Amino acid sequence: MKDKTVIDLFAGAGGLSCGLKMAGFQSLLANEIEPAYAKTYQRNHPDTDLVIGDVRQVHASNIRERLGLKKGDVDLLAGGPPCQGFSINAPIRTLDDDRNHLFKEYIKVAQALLPKAILIENVPGIVSLGKGTVVEQIYNELEKLGYKVDHRILFAGHYGVPQMRFRTIFIAIHASNIEIEFPEPLYDAKAVTNFTGAKELCLEVLPLFAPSLKSQTNVWDAISDMPEITSGEKNEKIKYGSLNPQSEYQKILRNGSDYVYNHSCNNLGKINLERLKYIPQGGSWRDIPFDLLPAGLKRAKRSDHTKRYGRLDPNGLCSTVLTKCDPHWGSFFHPTQDRVISVREAARIQSFPDSYHFTGSVTQQYEQVGNAVPPLMAYEIGKKIMNLLNQ
Repeated sequence: MKDKTVIDLFAGAGGLSCGLKMAGFQSLLANEIEPAYAKTYQRNHPDTDLVIGDVRQVHASNIRERLGLKKGDVDLLAGGPPCQGFSINAPIRTLDDDRNHLFKEYIKVAQALLPKAILIENVPGIVSLGKGTVVEQIYNELEKLGYKVDHRILFAGHYGVPQMRFRTIFIAIHASNIEIEFPEPLYDAKAVTNFTGAKELCLEVLPLFAPSLKSQTNVWDAISDMPEITSGEKNEKIKYGSLNPQSEYQKILRNGSDYVYNHSCNNLGKINLERLKYIPQGGSWRDIPFDLLPAGLKRAKRSDHTKRYGRLDPNGLCSTVLTKCDPHWGSFFHPTQDRVISVREAARIQSFPDSYHFTGSVTQQYEQVGNAVPPLMAYEIGKKIMNLLNQ
């Protein structure tokens, strides 16, 4: 069967494209504004036509000419318009945020291409933004173009990703008689939601069905075969810590790779190394002696900031991998070594295959990993969209 085609806007380092490729989609064209991210995308997707620059400069009609396409030829338009203006972590969430206007640009491309299906991913906070008006606007714009639309909040842990990461997923199909479906949970993973007004959009694992699911993938399943390194160590290429994969997850992500790439981590200052001595696996800032705490945490309630300065529990899930694996913002200390997790360990926790190379500075590499859609999650979504298209 011929691969279905996809155009990926706001592509970043290519996590979404990576997962969709696993599901059988061929990426015709991608667009990314950040040159460092684009370089990583190009390295890992060399056959994709890559447009580097602002999506507002990518006129959709030019995309059609560039690829020799007519309206309706493309199977899937995919992408995650920048979510900084929508994040629950952002201090201000407003419809007037310039970054939110990029949604309108995404809709313009959809209008010009009229793909058979559309995929939009974003943070959970988008559902409550403007008291639901942003979601309403997305539905209105796509329905005007003849699409049937639905959305859910999906949890990465349900698809074998060892991480507390939720994403809002919109799927639109250019057919009125097809029922839109989202991937059902495959793993019995649990996480507490920290967003409001959207619980009904999350897929839950009912106790009756939990025994039929696989056990959650944990941190140790993801990174236990990584070689030991010291704080601040940089390794572009290094041998595995163990000859054979130590879990099914490692077996999947090694996938023929002979070396570990991007196994580099940021350096910890003297004070953080001192704090780390007191933090057990699964512990956090509460385990640090009061006189060693940062000033802000000396004033914090013990019920606040539950993940800050956390050492990962090998049997648990990782915090949401952010653009900085900075201990001040979450649980990013390695479970057994006195350092933060490396770029490659963060990529493993995001479910990137080991053959996926990240370019740029270590800071840029962390950013690329943190901004990405977990490929295994994208793969399961891609399979559902493939089924819809085959109908």
